[in-house]
Amino acid sequence: MTIWTILASTIAVVALAAAGTLLLPKQIKVERQATISATPSAILTLAASNEGYQRFNPYLSADPNLKISHFGPSSGIGSGFTFDGKDGKGSQTVAELSSNSVRYAIDLGPMGKPAQTIEVNPVTGGSLVTWSMDMDLGYNPIARIFGLFMDGMVGRTFEQGLDNLATAT
Repeated sequence: MTIWTILASTIAVVALAAAGTLLLPKQIKVERQATISATPSAILTLAASNEGYQRFNPYLSADPNLKISHFGPSSGIGSGFTFDGKDGKGSQTVAELSSNSVRYAIDLGPMGKPAQTIEVNPVTGGSLVTWSMDMDLGYNPIARIFGLFMDGMVGRTFEQGLDNLATAT
């Protein structure tokens, strides 16, 4: 076998592996739910507020040294905060409000721009809260591989946030 054969074989294997990542999902969604004994309006008021969100922010539970800086109005569309901590830095902004949900635009810089939603619906005994994240991984092969593990990583964070929300309301 010549060096050229080995080189050509290596290039072919790498190209096939890279092309194979395009078969992985481009869109990911992570979602967790919990029933919380609070009214939908009480939960949405917290979720749409800079100060209120910090009362149940799951990243503060994991990183007490997380640096938070608020911007925009104190509540509603355009309110948000920047963060810098052990899990990264970026910003979160209230992008959309409806009668039963708050949607956040997240900017993680080169790590992407997922959208998160907290949806609240009344149920017997309180509210059913659904915390979800949607993200387009594009054609980045590394992002698509990480996408396979997002549910496990981010799901635990949402579960902590829902637990925090239950005690904050």
